[in-house]
Amino acid sequence: MIIHAQTPVRVARPSRDLVAAERFYVEGLGLDVLWRSTERVSGEHDLLMVGPAGGTWHFELTHDPENPLEPTPTVDDLFVVYLGAPVEEAQLTRLLAAGGTRVSAHNPYWEEFGVTIADPDGYRLVLCSRTWKS
Repeated sequence: MIIHAQTPVRVARPSRDLVAAERFYVEGLGLDVLWRSTERVSGEHDLLMVGPAGGTWHFELTHDPENPLEPTPTVDDLFVVYLGAPVEEAQLTRLLAAGGTRVSAHNPYWEEFGVTIADPDGYRLVLCSRTWKS
């Protein structure tokens, strides 16, 4: 099996509060809700999937009210978005209003070329002014 550019990718992580996570990633960052649990089912996780509509990747944010996991992000657990332009103040304002917290980057590279914001669970989003070409 060969992994290629169109292979779907899902990154899953726990969340304390799916409503807060949705506000941050949808209202703040501009991702779309691709799917969410609509009712509580005992023994199953509540799920929220966000990502770009039509994209090949998405975040699956999970919460199990019966056996909750506490998110354990480190300063180097990063979700990096390459903007190819300086971070717009309006984007930063939306992320902060949606529950994000601006933090200093652990790696000086991200301080030089971006802005780092912690999401409501403490995971870090980096808006990078550079481009990425594989």
